[in-house]
Amino acid sequence: MPISTSEVWPALPQAAWSETCATLQLWMQIVGKIRLALMPAINHTWSVTLYPTVRGFTTSPMPYGTRMLQIDFDFIEHVLVIETSDGARSVIALKPITVSEFYSSVMAELDRLGTPVRIWPTPVEIARPIPFEQDDTHQAYDAEYAQRFWRVVLQASRVFTIFRARFIGKVSQVHLFWGAMDLACTRFSGRPAPEHPSMAGLPDRVTRDAYSHEVSSCGFWPGAPGMEPIFYSYAYPEPPGYAQAVVGPDEASFSTQLGEFVLPYEAVRNAADPDAALLDFLQSTYEAAANYAKWDRMALEAFATAGNS
Repeated sequence: MPISTSEVWPALPQAAWSETCATLQLWMQIVGKIRLALMPAINHTWSVTLYPTVRGFTTSPMPYGTRMLQIDFDFIEHVLVIETSDGARSVIALKPITVSEFYSSVMAELDRLGTPVRIWPTPVEIARPIPFEQDDTHQAYDAEYAQRFWRVVLQASRVFTIFRARFIGKVSQVHLFWGAMDLACTRFSGRPAPEHPSMAGLPDRVTRDAYSHEVSSCGFWPGAPGMEPIFYSYAYPEPPGYAQAVVGPDEASFSTQLGEFVLPYEAVRNAADPDAALLDFLQSTYEAAANYAKWDRMALEAFATAGNS
């Protein structure tokens, strides 16, 4: 399927692809749980994330004994590709099929390649989860909108990487958390944080590891029924005054419902300079977190030391 490049930031209205979005989230959770099962645990659950590629998303290489296994979503050819380091390869078409059929196909192909993996087959971070092998409800796949989602994430990843490069303290990669299907990048002050309260849909050990230290985190979330896609930014722990900070661009605001600053995706894609608008949001919300929490910005930011090199 040829890819259209007429829009760098394509429209992604939730109503147009909500069923595909829900199905794709579950498919990505299956693949993400395989990565969770195979990868050595890394702090902040960084070992479980997926990564944008020039064709879709990848697990990157995962150890399977002395072999390596990799699974890729390809939203240009609309296939799932499973490969091993000894040349074995399997391809599953991405098309309207149920979650149970997708799950069965992935597990069968892993078995065929000599890399069987067993996962906990229940989705996370969603209401009323249906075990994968029983889910005959979710089966939508609109190839155009799946591709649009990937293209938006790829562009967001490009801009997030520019923003990430401004920081010399501890900072995460730009990566996709498959639980909520959101792209994220997190900066750390270096100071420990108070124990994080429980979060629905996640074990306490996960949230407390993720938020063991003070953070300023930004991301992109594709939305849900009744909620349009957004860019977001939050601080943990939230310092006094943070929610009242003035940030840019004008369309950005603090959501008391979500507990974070949000910027509608539509505001970015319709901006005269989308990159500049998104960078303004990322930088100004980070500065609000760092200033109100009194981070050592001179020690943490690349621009602060550039003149001394």
